[in-house]
Parts: sequence; C-alpha cells; structure tokens
Amino acid sequence: MGEEKILIVDDEEHIRELLKFNLENVGYDTICAEDGIQAIDMAKNERPALILLDLMLPGMDGYDVCKEIRMNSNISTTPIIMLTAKSEELDKVLGLELGADDYLTKPFSVRELMARVKAVLRRTSAHPIERCFEFGNIAIDFEKHEVLKDNVKIDLTLKEFELLEMLIKNKGRVLTRDFLLDKIWGYEYIGETRTVDVHIRHIRKKVEDDDKNPKYIETIRGVGYRFNFTD
Repeated sequence: MGEEKILIVDDEEHIRELLKFNLENVGYDTICAEDGIQAIDMAKNERPALILLDLMLPGMDGYDVCKEIRMNSNISTTPIIMLTAKSEELDKVLGLELGADDYLTKPFSVRELMARVKAVLRRTSAHPIERCFEFGNIAIDFEKHEVLKDNVKIDLTLKEFELLEMLIKNKGRVLTRDFLLDKIWGYEYIGETRTVDVHIRHIRKKVEDDDKNPKYIETIRGVGYRFNFTD
C-alpha cells in the first residue's frame, strides 16, 4: 500500500491514539488534528490520502470542515470518512450530501474501520483526476481552462467552466445545489438555486450530444447534480 498518509481529526486524545496505533500498525502514515481549524490547515499543507473526520468537534464541527474541504479546489477530492456518535439517518444523509465518502458510527470495531479505509482508498485512487480529462467526445484542460468538443474549442463562461470542473472532480458524488452555490458563487447566493439550474442547462447544451436527455450531468431530483462517467 505504500505509506499513504491519513489525517485523523478527533478532539478525544484516546481516540486519536487508538486510530493512530492501528493505522500505523498496518503500514499507513498518520497525522492528527484535534479541532476543525487545525484539520483544514493540515489538509491544505499535508495533502493526506484520506481524512478520518469526527463530527462533534469544538468550534467548527465536522460538517463545516467537510464543507470547507470540498470548496477548496486543491483538496476538494480528498476522500473523507466521517466518525460520529450520532446514528440518526438525517445526520448520515447530511454528511454524505456535503461530500463525505463514508460514514461510521461510534462505537465501531477497528476491523470494520480498516476495511472501510482500504475500500475508500481503493475506490478513490482508481480514478485520479489529471490535468486533462476526457469523456465521450469532450476533452478538458483544467489548467488552460479549455474545452474541446470533437477537437473544436467550445466557449464556456468562467462560472460554467468552474461548475463543470467541480462536478467532474467529484465524479459519482451527488453535489447539492447549495454546495455548488457556496463553491462557485459564494455565500451571498444561498437560496438562489435557480442560478445553478440555469448554468447546468447552458453547460448541457454545449457539451452533451442531447441536452434534453443528458448522458453525463445527471439531475438528482430535489437534491442537486452528479457527473456520471465510467472509464
């Protein structure tokens, strides 16, 4: 597995030590944070392969940490497994909608945690996002902000490009309209979900072969959108 680095975020020292011991015992490298602010700084600076994120943190809770990470283009695709004592379905759904890759309720067995860590790392490392990305007859250069369809450049506005990039870099994950508004337009647009819908419609007209029956940008009714593509 190599020494993949895992960021452990928990305000309880005994939990951090337990996770650290067991992860390092099977060959992972670990770093630890005890609050949300520290977690975000370490995620930005250390670029871990995965984050184990406790939900109930002092100050900034796990939901907000997850949201901040997903809004930062440099670390937005970092896989996150949420750890929490909460077990209500609504809490799980909210965590997953904000971008968590998995959810584990305390108390949990170390064996189950290790299995989930391996599964998430295996799943996310199988489809790394490169500088360039192709799907169907579309080719995108993220650095140049250039999109080609059948080798012909097509014009996307800055917001359209950023929206498409965010969907692609979270391929297979449902992104809520509010999340997309936060990331692409900023907090002042919260509630203006029609803005997202209009831009999605414009993107589909430019990149989909049939924008009325989109193949790649899927609408998740009542929630948001998901980019679908299998290599």
